[in-house]
Amino acid sequence: MKFIKMQGCGNDYVYVDGSTVDIKNKAEVVRWLSNRNFGIGGDGVIFINRSSIADFEMEMWNADGTRSQMCGNGIRCVAKFVYDQGLTQKNPVKIESFGAVKELHLTVEDGKVSRVRVNMGEPELIASRVPVVSENKQVIDEAITVDQTQYRMTCVSMGNPHAVVFVGEEGMPDLMTVGPAFENHERFPERTNTEFIRVLNDHEVFMRVWERGTGETLACGTGACASVVACVLNGKTGRKVTVHLLGGDLEIEWKEEDNRVYMTGPAVTVFEGEIDVSQIDKVPGEFLKEK
Repeated sequence: MKFIKMQGCGNDYVYVDGSTVDIKNKAEVVRWLSNRNFGIGGDGVIFINRSSIADFEMEMWNADGTRSQMCGNGIRCVAKFVYDQGLTQKNPVKIESFGAVKELHLTVEDGKVSRVRVNMGEPELIASRVPVVSENKQVIDEAITVDQTQYRMTCVSMGNPHAVVFVGEEGMPDLMTVGPAFENHERFPERTNTEFIRVLNDHEVFMRVWERGTGETLACGTGACASVVACVLNGKTGRKVTVHLLGGDLEIEWKEEDNRVYMTGPAVTVFEGEIDVSQIDKVPGEFLKEK
């Protein structure tokens, strides 16, 4: 199976042209390919398929072998994949993920895509649609108790659920402990991604993220979008914000005139290769089990 390893702000995935493979046990294969010791290593696997409603479909899998609806950093790399590999010369290009279509504008340098601007669509704030369990219609600066500690969260869906928590001068919590507790909290029926935000000024924030199904990652595009929406709703920043992540920076703008969130950031090819999928039989079974 041929693949390309790509990353956007350090959020790395294994990318595969889905039209060239026929994998029956995808969840197990994804867990193996994502494993940084026995496989290629990455935050998950993205298959690029044909689409009846867009130019291409992004089929995204988390590192733990579960499906995910959207990945902002991933969809930028999908655009780079299809353009750089000569699968399309369209600019902008439309990509479907879980039935939702995003339009991506490409910055091309020397025939290769270097940056991508994505129309991420309108944020969803209705609690039942995020989804998050709440007595309120929207969850904005609402208390939640996680591991006997009270936090205040703002919940946003950007095609996937996010709980945004602002932290002050006391510093970031221990994400290895708090992240899984948030992800699997009873108030999130589909689990959640959690962003911990330190506001630097009215146009810059620093973000760390715990992604459901993966753990802490160096970046999360949908999380950066959700965080800027949460910043605006809580009066923390303006609508155009640079989000500093462990893996780099994303430019996020929540436009008032159309209520859409726009994300601009890099897309980078790390390396290309070919892997023998039959080698999965040589991986210790515990690394292939559902987590």
